Amino acid sequence: MTEPALIEAAVEVQSVLSAAGIRSCIIGGLAVQRWGEPRATQDVDFSVLAPIGEEQRPLDLLLAAFAPRRPEARAFAIANRVLLIQSTNGVAADIGLAGSPFEVEILERSSAWNIGAGASIVTCSAEDLVIYKLVAGRARDVADIEGIVRRQASGLDVERIRRYGGLFAELKEEPDLLRAFEQSLTRARE
Repeated sequence: MTEPALIEAAVEVQSVLSAAGIRSCIIGGLAVQRWGEPRATQDVDFSVLAPIGEEQRPLDLLLAAFAPRRPEARAFAIANRVLLIQSTNGVAADIGLAGSPFEVEILERSSAWNIGAGASIVTCSAEDLVIYKLVAGRARDVADIEGIVRRQASGLDVERIRRYGGLFAELKEEPDLLRAFEQSLTRARE
């Protein structure tokens, strides 16, 4: 997918949410464009404020504006906390329904990124993107962490990443969860 198409989709989805007063931020590959080393991505990943029991309004709004990418999209979204939709230009959008205190904090810490031509999108912070990538832990995520740390090392809130990375390491029973971050940090400081 071309970057202009992804940005157009991101602006479109965030505009619909923003007009309704629903907080959101971009958390995936497009956020990596801001904080790390740019790479190809096929979709736009969002975190959208939708506490448990309060999913109806954001789901109604998004399903009225965009085509679902699977049958029974609403039931799938409530069961899995992710709504799979398609923007009007055909870009896939994965909408994570944020409800935990950590997810709400990420939305509160998010900020606008001026992408040119008078447009902006809201992304999660570099630290929160690293935390998301640590939890996902795929090879692509480890490479993204390396790029984020290389570009943002001196400005990163390292203690935030270590604190939440440590909590997720316990929850996932993965004691080495922070290893990719620590190794990237060591390389960036050399």
